[in-house]
Amino acid sequence: MLFCVTLTRSTMKKLYNIRKAQNEHDPEFFKKLTDEIWEFRTLYQGLQYRLLAFWDKTNTANTLVISTHGFIKKRSKVPDNEILKAKQLRTKYFDDKDKQLTKKNK
Repeated sequence: MLFCVTLTRSTMKKLYNIRKAQNEHDPEFFKKLTDEIWEFRTLYQGLQYRLLAFWDKTNTANTLVISTHGFIKKRSKVPDNEILKAKQLRTKYFDDKDKQLTKKNK
C-alpha cells in the first residue's frame, strides 16, 4: 500500500491499532460510509488519518478486510471522490477475483 510507505513508523503503529479494533466495534476507529465501504480512522499529532476498506466474505471460513487506499483529511467529512475511488477498487477486486476463479475452473 503506497499510502503507508509515506508514513513514519510511529504513525503506522497508531494507524494500525488492530488489537483495540478487533475487540470492540468502536466508532472512534471505524465507521460504515456506504453499504460496502468502511472508514478506519485515527487522529495522530493533529492529523486525521483515514483508510477506506471493504470486506471480502466469499470464503465462509475467513473474512478478508481489504484496504483500498488511505489519505489525510483536513475536515471531518470524507470527500465523495475518495468513496467513489474505494467503490471502484472494490469492483475491480471482485472482477479480478472472478476472472481468476473462472480460469482456475477451466
